Amino acid sequence: MKVPYTKKWQKETDRLRKIALNCDLTEELKWGKPCFTFQKKNVAIIIPLKESCAFSFFKGALLEDSKHVLEKIGEHTQAGRWIKFTSVKEITGLQSTLTTYLYEAIELEESGKKVKLKKPSEFAIPDELQNKLDADPALRAAFEALTPGRRKSYIFHISTAKQAKTRETRVERCVPMIFEGRGFNELPR
Repeated sequence: MKVPYTKKWQKETDRLRKIALNCDLTEELKWGKPCFTFQKKNVAIIIPLKESCAFSFFKGALLEDSKHVLEKIGEHTQAGRWIKFTSVKEITGLQSTLTTYLYEAIELEESGKKVKLKKPSEFAIPDELQNKLDADPALRAAFEALTPGRRKSYIFHISTAKQAKTRETRVERCVPMIFEGRGFNELPR
């Protein structure tokens, strides 16, 4: 799998890998990226991005983050947190913090602690989709038959549109996919 921007952030990736490996984590290649595990549980991953290189903690929401350097990855991210870097110098400046956070993440894995995730049913259905579901019992049944993750992906896809007209267009585009039981990620782009 070819991962974009890998070469651009090679020095930063190498530095982050060294820090993680010095914490006795096992390195595996997952999703085409260096992933660090403890007893086969994902702890952290390096993600080369267009404008930065991110070091992401899978259960970052549970970390203490006393230095306030962790960021939510996205608006709907529940568990993961990351730190973005644009130079080896920035990484070197936060090396002791990264090491502390990695050991804390390992302790979390040893303890078996889990991030309490919101259930798909706890996310508000956008009005445009709700109106369509209320007006069409067959569509409601098809939507409720979807896996929780698929329902959530449709809710996010529709609700992230800023304008009502765009949300309505997205609902119309999604209806056939919902009837087919397919997930949002299977929509033609």
